[in-house]
Order: sequence, then C-alpha cells, then structure tokens
Amino acid sequence: MCSLATNLLLPSTMKPAFTEKQNTNSLFLTNKRSLMQNRSTVPVARLFGPAIFEASKLKVSFLGVDEKNHPSKLPRTYTLTHSDITAKLTLAISQSINNSQLQGWANRLFRDEVVAEWKKVKGKMSLHVHCHISGGHFLLDLIAKLRYYIFCKELPVVLKAFVHGDGNLLNSYPELQESPVWVYFHSNIPEYNKVECWGPLWEATQHNHDGNRTRKKCETLPELACPDECKCCFPSVSTIPWSRRHYQHDRGNENENFVGGELGISVPNSERLK
Repeated sequence: MCSLATNLLLPSTMKPAFTEKQNTNSLFLTNKRSLMQNRSTVPVARLFGPAIFEASKLKVSFLGVDEKNHPSKLPRTYTLTHSDITAKLTLAISQSINNSQLQGWANRLFRDEVVAEWKKVKGKMSLHVHCHISGGHFLLDLIAKLRYYIFCKELPVVLKAFVHGDGNLLNSYPELQESPVWVYFHSNIPEYNKVECWGPLWEATQHNHDGNRTRKKCETLPELACPDECKCCFPSVSTIPWSRRHYQHDRGNENENFVGGELGISVPNSERLK
C-alpha cells in the first residue's frame, strides 16, 4: 500500500527512473539476502546433512608399500586429511604415519586428521582407527562434544575412503572386509575418551552412525598382543604413537609394551616410537 501511494504522488517522468532504481535496489537486496542465507545454510547443511563419499574428491598416494601386500606381513597405515577449501580428501597408504601430511598451521589447529592401521592380534586381523577429539589447546576443548558428533557422523565416509583407496588390497584379500573396526576417540574429557567397536569393515562403511550413539555400546577393549615375540601378532609395536593411551587408562600398566604417548599431543610424531 505505501509503495503504491508513493508511486501515485510522483511525477510521471520520475516514475520509471524511481521504479527502475527501486527494482535495482530490491534485486540487490534480494541477491545479498540470498547470498547471506546461502553462506549460513551451506555449513549447516554440510554439518547436519548426509555424509556422502565422493571418489572423485579422493587423492591416494602409496608410500613405500605395494598395493597388494598383506598387512599381516608388512605394516600398513592410513593417513587421511581433509581440505575445507577444496573439500578434497588426501589419503596416504604407508608403513607409518605420513607426518608431512600433517604439517601446517591448519592441521595443527583443527586436528581433523584420521589415522588407522591394520593389526594382527593372535592371528586375527582388525582395523584400528584413531580420532583426536580434544586436548592440546583450549579451542578443541570448548567444542569437544561437537567434534565427537562430527567424527562419528563422518567416519563411514572415512572408512569408505580407506576401502576405495586400498581397493586392490581388499579385492585380493576379501576376508579383510570381515575384520572388526575399532575406533579410538582421544580426548582429555573422560566422556569422549573411549574405544568403540563398529563391527566388521563392510558393515561400518554402510551404517550411519551419529553422535547420539544409539548403537549398542561395546563393553570390551581390543585384545592385547602377545607380550613376547610371536608369529601370531603383527606389528609388534603400533605404528601410531598414541594408540596405547586407552590401554593405560582402562587396564593400567599390566603390560609394559603399552606405555608412553601423552594425551593432547599437538602433532603426531613417529619419533616417539623409537
């Protein structure tokens, strides 16, 4: 009503110009409003929308390992990082953590890497996945609950990246798909410092896990390797330096092989294994 009254009171020569200007301003404001809405909804949609794996956004590098070497004979570790700018995933498959992939201020600040290793314990293969929830600096402590939710939500995508990137291995040894997946959440907050069993690999990649943890909680920890040199366990020492924390916390120092690695380490360092 107000716009119509204003339009009637203006001289006819001014109406087109005013109307054009008004439309231009209206269009500008609409575009600006839409842009702001898009900026605000994209992160939300990305955070709470479905987690989808896109093979085209995965870059895979094999460092010192053959694609078909069985991990019961040669250490096999996955290092996965994500770029918020390009939305691409980088996966290194090697004998130990690819530390060069974890350098830079962004990786040190956000700690959104996921590292995993294949282990043979008493003749049984399993995949051990590690996520850093909080510890190291206070920013991560403030959003520990949110980080736990995000890691739980995105882990099926991470596991699919492992399966796709190391496809030749799993095609050669399909029995690895039946191996249980143990997920270690590392945090200086007891509530989020835990180990969970996500079932066999094929199942863990398919199910949608969420931060509410509606699944039946696993009450056991992964079985310990033999304390002495044997042929049924490999590797004898974990390729992931901080993998032994949960054993220390929940089982005490019952096995001297499971010591070392403080909580809240800022950047993984393979030197701690030496």
